Amino acid sequence: MSDVGLPPVSERVRSLHARMTLDEKLAQLVGYWVDQGDELVAPMAGEMATSTKYEDASAHGIGHLTRVYGTRPVDPVERAAWLWNEQRRLREQTRLGIPAIVHEECLTGLAAWKAATFPTPLAWGASFDPDLVDEMGRLIGDSMRQLGIHQGLAPVLDVIRDPRWGRVDECIAEDPYVVGTIGTAYVRGLQDAGIHATLKHFVGYSTSQAGRNHAPVHAGPRELADVLLPPFEMAVRDGGVRSVMNSYSEIDGVPVAASEELLTDLLRERWGFDGVVVSDYFSVAFLHTMHAVAEDLGEAAALALAAGIDVELPTGDAFAQPLARAVRDGLVDEELIDRAVLRVLAEKEELGLLDETFDEPPAEIDLDTPAHRDVARRLAEESLVLLSNDGLLPLDRQAPTRLALLGPNADSAEALMGCYSFVNHVLAHHPEVPLGLELPSLADALRVEFADAAIDVVAGCDVTGHDASGIPDAVVAAREADVAVVVVGDRAGLFGRGTVGEGNDVDDLELPGIQRRLVEEVVATGVPTIVVVLSGRPYAIGWAISGPATPSAVVQAFFPGEEGGPAIAALLSGRAAPSGRLPVSLPRSAGAQPYTYLHPILGGPSEVTSADSTPALPFGYGLTYTTFEHSRLTAPEESATNAEFTVSVDVVNTGGRAGVDVVQLYARDLYASVTRPVAQLVGYARVPLEAGQRAVVEFQVPSARLAFADRRGVRIVEPGDVQLWVGGSCEEQETSASMRLTGPVHEVTAADGRTVSVDVTAPVDA
Repeated sequence: MSDVGLPPVSERVRSLHARMTLDEKLAQLVGYWVDQGDELVAPMAGEMATSTKYEDASAHGIGHLTRVYGTRPVDPVERAAWLWNEQRRLREQTRLGIPAIVHEECLTGLAAWKAATFPTPLAWGASFDPDLVDEMGRLIGDSMRQLGIHQGLAPVLDVIRDPRWGRVDECIAEDPYVVGTIGTAYVRGLQDAGIHATLKHFVGYSTSQAGRNHAPVHAGPRELADVLLPPFEMAVRDGGVRSVMNSYSEIDGVPVAASEELLTDLLRERWGFDGVVVSDYFSVAFLHTMHAVAEDLGEAAALALAAGIDVELPTGDAFAQPLARAVRDGLVDEELIDRAVLRVLAEKEELGLLDETFDEPPAEIDLDTPAHRDVARRLAEESLVLLSNDGLLPLDRQAPTRLALLGPNADSAEALMGCYSFVNHVLAHHPEVPLGLELPSLADALRVEFADAAIDVVAGCDVTGHDASGIPDAVVAAREADVAVVVVGDRAGLFGRGTVGEGNDVDDLELPGIQRRLVEEVVATGVPTIVVVLSGRPYAIGWAISGPATPSAVVQAFFPGEEGGPAIAALLSGRAAPSGRLPVSLPRSAGAQPYTYLHPILGGPSEVTSADSTPALPFGYGLTYTTFEHSRLTAPEESATNAEFTVSVDVVNTGGRAGVDVVQLYARDLYASVTRPVAQLVGYARVPLEAGQRAVVEFQVPSARLAFADRRGVRIVEPGDVQLWVGGSCEEQETSASMRLTGPVHEVTAADGRTVSVDVTAPVDA
């Protein structure tokens, strides 16, 4: 048996494996969803649910226990007691005594009742702050470890390609470098706490046709190599991630779950990944039911196993009895099963499971400590993007005597959280169960922030639907107020139970329902109006940014989590300063999709078409309460194609308030052997400066940051001229420089750097 893709396997593991029967081996390659009921928390879960009783499925042990905390609202302490007993049973009452890996969703925090809910990944991207995301990952991992959980199904490293896709709120950005650096930071944080992270969804899931979930993908090999794969490679090579999950996608007719080229040749042989590949829920069976490349579940199991999937989640629909029959009928080589089993046993040894005694479960546990809330607040504040401001913001906390707080999301805690938050993912099926933690709505937070003001809360309309009967009351409340705050956007959910989230794809990008009408009628009163968009995707709200009748200010909040209400209130009052930047372009329209700022010349506007895909606001855009000036960008005249080069820029806070600048370094390869983007983010840095302070930001850039796939599909750095610039977005060239890459064409290897190091001098008075 080949050892390619195997971790270092101890003699203990090899000895344990040598004792195993076929049934015991297969038991290690499947999960069991003990609590699965009628709740729809995974695609087609009702159709694919196994009928095998747990006692029978675990008679020979079990590989994974699926979401024992995250399927229903269960008390964490009581559930931990159950889990400790169950692990002891597996140790004491099965022949080999191997405990199970427990996995849970943890995209916005541990998806369990009473656990902290952090901002959604799109907000991580808006923060441009990997260090804070690392800190969040550690806290999430600490909570999971205390509960006996071993593996987290996060982060999502899909690069956003089309905002119509419902799972955009789970993604970080439309730029692969931002996705890679922030996603890898999350991996490090989670794994430093002892939890194995799982990269999702490898690969191409976000590139689905027309932005539809589970739709075919038509990405070419260059788009895969240059855009979709780099974040995963970074998390594997630099983050040391221990688990990867396949995507549901079929790319050019080949389902990823059956792609040996991706799951073995690329992931393991080229990148050196030696962890465990787990299937996305039911995706092995989907080879039979949805892709129709397998005639039955046994053939589906054979295809997935040969491709490189080691564990079938959430249950053993294909890897249990159907795979056993295929082996006994001589249709599957048992060596493929041995390969996967050794990887799983090595993972269990690495996690300490083979030595764990499960003596005493936790008697008490706090899943939402002050530390959790502090990080949730800071990340929420950093993620808020100020899209427009005519000077109304920040509001004087003492000035408004009456605020009209309007809109369907004004007094909704659920509107602050993404699809994979426990509140929207699970509690939506249990309306009788309390939220389990403190989740102040924006209305709650504004009553605290503006304690002396009268606040009138009127919904005006729902998130969806066309009932306009409440709009007149909202207009009246606005007219009677000093300032109106209209809170619109999304309600996250799954599979049609919301406006964004898994399975909630759209064919237009207007605000859902009649929310635009509500905003326009409030603005028409002439009362100073602030619009807050609480959403999981960017909407086509260019009409609210520029035009004859626009709000005084627009704030974009990408599901900012449990501290999102106070964070928004603090931004409106000026107690917190806006520093978020758009991690995805603000679209002009649905008809302009798919769009990416990483487009070649032909992807932008031109005189030969009447259609314009230019976004309403570009990637990287965001206002602050002060002003920053960038100057004196310096770069070497020449640098070798296989070397690093240094770029520096001066940054000055020219305004009257303290603030944080997100310094963005872009590049353009002017002429190349294949078409290249008109702009590409090379590096970024968050730089806090007091009013009047100056700092120098220095970027140490490996040449591989300018690599691309050539006509052979090989990633190279070519000699040639490169334009560099720094500005407030990908479109703003505030200060620029030119350099030339010299020497022979350089083929990128694993030894080449993938990240840019940044050094910021101590701020001084300008």
